[in-house]
Amino acid sequence: MKRKSFSKNIRGQVWVETVIYLLIAFVMMGLVLSFIRPKIEELRDKAIIEQSLEIIKDMDNLIITIGSPGNKRLIEVGVRKGELVIDSLSDKITFKMDSRYMYTEPGKVVDIGNIQALTEENGKNSEITLERDFSDEYNITYKGEESIKTFAKVSAPYRIFITNEGELSNKIVINFDTE
Repeated sequence: MKRKSFSKNIRGQVWVETVIYLLIAFVMMGLVLSFIRPKIEELRDKAIIEQSLEIIKDMDNLIITIGSPGNKRLIEVGVRKGELVIDSLSDKITFKMDSRYMYTEPGKVVDIGNIQALTEENGKNSEITLERDFSDEYNITYKGEESIKTFAKVSAPYRIFITNEGELSNKIVINFDTE
């Protein structure tokens, strides 16, 4: 009779050990994820910032090389995080995004070609701003008007048409339009 009770105790002990090992494994995975996830988010944000910088550079290049009045170019712009702003009141194109990633030294404007980058601390996150100012040479409009157009996060890219509308007050008028 003693053998049967000894066998039941061993089975119970095996199940208890299995549950304890599973709990330890889940705790370890949770700890690893709590350290790795922020780093993954930072790397993703860095890639989005770099992509947005390239989009602004592409827009800048299109505007500079658009040629004579009446010429029209198409650019597809994907916004995965943050927002792209065409500010025709100030003749600027700006990308803004909240991120855990510090793109530049906080509080200092860094020139990247014609684009200015600024990182401002905002608690645990940073606000990244990439800005291209066209006010010296161009008059930027959106749908023929002086307004502010914000492109927010979407799954499909925006189709933006850039048109040279000719010269007005010694500045070339560049019109942005969407379908």
